Amino acid sequence: MFELTAQQKANFDRDGFLVVERLIDEDTVEILRETFERLFKGEFETGVSPDEVNWQQSTGDPSLTRQICNGWKANIAIAKVVTRPDIGQAIATLGEWPGTRVMSDNVLWKPPQTRSLGYHQDNSFLSWFRPSELLSCWIALDETTRDGGTIEFVRGSHRWRHSRPEGEFHGPEHYRRYMEIAAEQEGIEPEIVYVEVPKGGGSFHHGWTWHGSGFNHSPDPRRSLVMHGMRSDALYNPAHFHEGTGPIYSRYKRLGDNIMDENHFPITWREDGYRTSAL
Repeated sequence: MFELTAQQKANFDRDGFLVVERLIDEDTVEILRETFERLFKGEFETGVSPDEVNWQQSTGDPSLTRQICNGWKANIAIAKVVTRPDIGQAIATLGEWPGTRVMSDNVLWKPPQTRSLGYHQDNSFLSWFRPSELLSCWIALDETTRDGGTIEFVRGSHRWRHSRPEGEFHGPEHYRRYMEIAAEQEGIEPEIVYVEVPKGGGSFHHGWTWHGSGFNHSPDPRRSLVMHGMRSDALYNPAHFHEGTGPIYSRYKRLGDNIMDENHFPITWREDGYRTSAL
């Protein structure tokens, strides 16, 4: 179980991210690696398809990072990690929220010689719900290196002005371009931090922190699982369903109210002790 310290919270507030050496054990790493193999072959053990399947074996572009969103709906091993209460509590504490829901997860696999993922700010895609805040936990399933295309953060960039989404996410030629434009507007030389951790380690990052990842020049894959958490009291904002990922996740809106359905956005931890019972 992960326990956040006061110093880690202070570091997160200063930097907009927090790197940790251990979030899951080696047995869980091996289980998730095997799970990734099956997911990208189209094997969904629960019978429920993920919300976004951006790469499948035999049809996916081999030069792109493999990505599935909401693998937790399709696979129990992923669900056990994504819905962990200690991760939910850490996210809520870092965000100073009353609790945490799963907004989505990312199952990411960057084989050797695959291209970059463009720099972005997560919160810029989220106007379809309010408060439009996200805080994420990124877990490495392989030892990560700078040459291996690990995730990169720009220190303190969560305090920069907010930008609209721009550019291509999957495999852009100049993957830092829009971050560099934002840094120039701030009059700041960006300080880039590469998350280099052993397998099972990872990081947390603020929804306004600029981040992305480069080309995998190493001979090894870079696999990771990401839990994107939203506030437990978040509500739909129907006026903005057409923006960001709203067209995908608006399908779960209930008739008659703007409440986020816990079947699709489960509460993993709340300060009053509540947790979605089906978990």
